[in-house]
Amino acid sequence: MTKLSVNVNKIATLRNARGGNNPDLIQVTKDIERFGAQGITVHPRPDERHIRYTDVYDLKRIVTTEFNIEGYPSAEFMKLVTDVQPTQVTLVPDPPGVLTSNAGWEVREHFEFLRQIIDQLHDYGIRTSIFVDTNLQNIYAAKEVGTDRVELYTEPYAANYHTDRVGAVKPFAQAAKVAGEIGLALNAGHDLDLHNLAYLAQELPNLAEVSIGHALISDALYLGLEETVKRYLDCLK
Repeated sequence: MTKLSVNVNKIATLRNARGGNNPDLIQVTKDIERFGAQGITVHPRPDERHIRYTDVYDLKRIVTTEFNIEGYPSAEFMKLVTDVQPTQVTLVPDPPGVLTSNAGWEVREHFEFLRQIIDQLHDYGIRTSIFVDTNLQNIYAAKEVGTDRVELYTEPYAANYHTDRVGAVKPFAQAAKVAGEIGLALNAGHDLDLHNLAYLAQELPNLAEVSIGHALISDALYLGLEETVKRYLDCLK
C-alpha cells in the first residue's frame, strides 16, 4: 500500500493568522497519526510564513511515523535537517518567496550541487528524495546523482485529470516504470485530492508515498479530520 504523508503546513498557516497556538500544530499532528496517516511532511520556508523552524524541532520530538522535510537546500535548511535528522529530506528547487512548489529540478543543470547535498544527507543516514517532472532525462540523472527516491510533481496530472485522465497519467506511469527499472523508489505530490488520487495510485503500482496537504486540510473543513484521513487512505488501498 502507498503510504500517506500529510503535509501540515496549512495547520501552521491557520495558527499564524491570529498568533497564539490555535490550532495546536502538535496536537493536530498527533491526531493525524492516530487517524492512520503513515507520515508527516513539512516544508519550512525562509520567511516562516507557515511552518517555523522551531516547529520542526518540536515535531521531531513527537512524530512517530515517517517524518519528511521538504525544502530548498540552503545553508539554513541543511543545518535544520542535519540537526533534526528526519526519515526523509525532499529537495525542491524553490527560490525564496515562491507561493508553492511549481517545478521540478533540472537535474543535470544542478548535478554537482545536488550530489554534494545528497552525499551530506547520506552521511547523516537520511533518505533523500528529489522533486522532478516526468522528463525521463531527469529520472535517469536522478539515479546518477545518488538520490534514493524521486518525487513526481503531479500538478500537470491533476490539471488534466477531469478532461482526459488516461492521457494525464500516461507520462507519470512511464516515468514511474523507468524509475522502478533503474532502482529508484517513487513518491508523488502536488494537487492530489480525493478525486484524482485513487487513479494515480492504481496506475503507478510502485508508488511508495504521496505527500498531500492543501486538499486534505480543505476537505477536513467539511468532512472532519478523522474521516478525511480515512478517505485518503481508502484511495491508496
